[in-house]
Amino acid sequence: MRGRKGEPQWPKTLPVLTEEQQQISEDWYRVWLPELARKYKPIDWFHHTYPSRRPAPPGGRTLEIGSGFGNQIQYEDLTDQEYVAVDLRPEMTEAVTRDYPEVTALTVDAQREMPFPDGHFDRVLAVQVLEHMPNLPPALDEIHRVMRPNAKFIVVIPCEGGRAYSLARQISSKPQFEKRYDTDFDWFVASEHCNVPWEIEYELRKRFRVAGRTFFPLLVPSVNANLLIGLTLTRD
Repeated sequence: MRGRKGEPQWPKTLPVLTEEQQQISEDWYRVWLPELARKYKPIDWFHHTYPSRRPAPPGGRTLEIGSGFGNQIQYEDLTDQEYVAVDLRPEMTEAVTRDYPEVTALTVDAQREMPFPDGHFDRVLAVQVLEHMPNLPPALDEIHRVMRPNAKFIVVIPCEGGRAYSLARQISSKPQFEKRYDTDFDWFVASEHCNVPWEIEYELRKRFRVAGRTFFPLLVPSVNANLLIGLTLTRD
């Protein structure tokens, strides 16, 4: 796992991708996300049930950061909450609007100012997204701003850099990616998973109170032994 050396440094500098690499990156999301849900069901189950078991209050408002194609929405009860989904990629927000017309889907960069008033949401979700943000602190500041006092912030992050996660990658996504595109997988990982767990948790704890922390698949609180971490945080 990448070493811990003082405070994290922001913003991160991402590798510059060629046009071909950018096209591969976009295509891989369309390929891998359905594959993950189909072939690796226990992982996908934790991704989505960890947040769904911590619902908004009746009639409350939920904001999902980095909603992708709307996988989390399948697990949500939309009958008694207002649900807003934001993502950087317009093709993803368009898909959410098409598949879930009751959801408000917006193309927004959460690392910049979001178009919501202060204290607007009762619940914010970030499922497998904080590891992707090269300038994480402004995003967390914005999330804090739009949360009501005592609102829940539900986070799921990968154990990036840990031994179990690295091994799982070697036998799952990496060979499939390299076979499909005839190119190395490392540049893609470097451009996407730019933050490791201790960096993310360091910034979260500066802004929120940790109300719960769960490791998957083992209960042992070890990044090296697990694949995912679920965090429940509140704004005091």
